[in-house]
Amino acid sequence: MTGGAQSMGVLEPPPRLRWVFAAVWLVYLQQAFAASWHSPSVVARWVSLTALTVFAVTYLLVFRWGRTAIRSGVEVTPRGWYAVAGMTGLALLTLPGAGEDGLATTVYLAASVMLLLPRVHRLVALALLLASAWLAQVLVPGWSTDGGVLLGTVLAAVATGGVLKVVERNRQLAHAHEEIARLAVAEERSRMARDLHDILGHSLTVITVKAELAGRLLEADPTRVAAEVHDIERLSREALTDVRATISGQRTVTLTGEIAGARAALAGAGIEADLPTAVDEVPGSRRELFGWAVREGVTNVVRHSGARHCRVRVRADGVEIVDDGRGPCPGGGAGSGLAGLRERVRQAGGEVAVGRASESGGFALRVELPAARA
Repeated sequence: MTGGAQSMGVLEPPPRLRWVFAAVWLVYLQQAFAASWHSPSVVARWVSLTALTVFAVTYLLVFRWGRTAIRSGVEVTPRGWYAVAGMTGLALLTLPGAGEDGLATTVYLAASVMLLLPRVHRLVALALLLASAWLAQVLVPGWSTDGGVLLGTVLAAVATGGVLKVVERNRQLAHAHEEIARLAVAEERSRMARDLHDILGHSLTVITVKAELAGRLLEADPTRVAAEVHDIERLSREALTDVRATISGQRTVTLTGEIAGARAALAGAGIEADLPTAVDEVPGSRRELFGWAVREGVTNVVRHSGARHCRVRVRADGVEIVDDGRGPCPGGGAGSGLAGLRERVRQAGGEVAVGRASESGGFALRVELPAARA
């Protein structure tokens, strides 16, 4: 979690400075130490000095312990109650020698209550602490009742509570940052998988078709075979370039480019193509998505359909690829290519529909997006 906090810009002081930050507040116990030192009773003097020393050390440990627990989001109860109870006992032992000055320990007790106890118990513990300090001032003859100790106790609780809220918010921000980073990595992996599937699926399908054609024409038309082999080499190089661009995040798809690629792929497979000659009515923001749709649809026609004719239509709000092949496979699920296309279209707020073409009986792929805003 520390790494996440640092990545969010949360500044963490070095460990030594954290101790200094906690220890500097112990200066307010100096009057209690002085009063204990000048106590006329030797026993009360050393009991109070010892209790104050142990109290101060315990406070430092509590500060470190509570801070670590809060940053990790772990409650320290019931050990927190034991620590608060122990510090309360030490605070009481300071009173015989320090007298009224020993009430300064209530300020540190208030901070410890905020650090160690659950939220639902803090107010009860603070109320008991304030009531005890007030009763001591009222009932012990000669003790001041000006309310300075009570005010300091309340301010310590409020200040510690404010710090706790900041720490908790920072912890939540760090957690949110880590979750965002994790989701970004997952999304990038998903995008790369979709792109690689679509790019390689299309290129390898065309390469396979051309290789099969070259094999059939090997003896009958050597010149045509040479041309097909040349195309296979070109397509292989283009596929390799596309893979590199996809991995580096620089791969772009254009609708006009995919229509041209579809024309070549369908011609190579011996499928008559009816393709759009212009895409002017398609908004620029949608052309890449529609290009992916054309690529996936035509790849499936070439690979699976056994069709003789394929028609592609593009509109401002959709794409349609229809063939006259064997149609959808009964009970066949969508492949990973269609799943990737559905994800792309879903992110754009649209839908993908597949099924049997009503006119030709072949396969129909339709991508529909909401009407473009004027």
